[in-house]
Amino acid sequence: MRLGVTMFATDLAMPVHELARAAEERGFDSLYVPEHTHIPVSRRTPYPGGGELPEEYRRTLDPLVALSYAAAVTGNLRVGTGILLAAQRDPIVTAKALASLDHLSGGRLVVGVGFGWNVEEIENHGVPYGRRREVARRNVLAMQALWRDEVAVVEGVEPSWSWPKPHRMPPVYLGGAPGPKLFAQVAEYADGWMPIGGHGIKAALPALREACEKAGRPQACEVIPFGTRPTRDKLDYYASLGITQVVATLPSGPADVVLPLLDEYAALL
Repeated sequence: MRLGVTMFATDLAMPVHELARAAEERGFDSLYVPEHTHIPVSRRTPYPGGGELPEEYRRTLDPLVALSYAAAVTGNLRVGTGILLAAQRDPIVTAKALASLDHLSGGRLVVGVGFGWNVEEIENHGVPYGRRREVARRNVLAMQALWRDEVAVVEGVEPSWSWPKPHRMPPVYLGGAPGPKLFAQVAEYADGWMPIGGHGIKAALPALREACEKAGRPQACEVIPFGTRPTRDKLDYYASLGITQVVATLPSGPADVVLPLLDEYAALL
């Protein structure tokens, strides 16, 4: 079982490069950071967890800049977006940045992609909330073409060169609640599913596997429980389902808050 960690990287939290070094020293497999481009102050969209929106949502660093710092001070730690809001990004610019990060890190990038929950944040990017999945799909497919092809053919763009190419095709995992729409997209263009927490995975696995097999991509049904609070029993349970990697959640706080929990998780390795 490979164990990674995720933390909201902010201007107030433990510096991401220090966390990366600490995680690698303790034997963790990966470090993921989330993305919010901004949070409109109207707060028309309720926080999905209920109650007040946590402070870290207002203060997130750009994930690709943060991960470049993490990759630069480590040698084996995989670095990932957890998650990248693909519908809110220009795919040509983002493909270049992600390819550069993977190239410079020697192939350590993982791209977790989500569709977003904050209506006004998404719509500020010119994307209607109801089309966010469609736009995210289009953008990821465009990025994959730019990573893969010598001359990339992308919808709405002239056939184009784009270098550097990534060290290898970065794996893409889709976040979101289980269901036919999500699993159809996983089966079409992703490498697996990244559910938050982990509740309900066992019940959802047959539908995910069926969708991937129907699409002729059975290898795409990898599952990475994300943002969970791991215990030995929980990790053993995931292993019994065939899951080989889990991402544990860390608080967005200073080192004296983060490191004791990192040590607690390290004892499970």
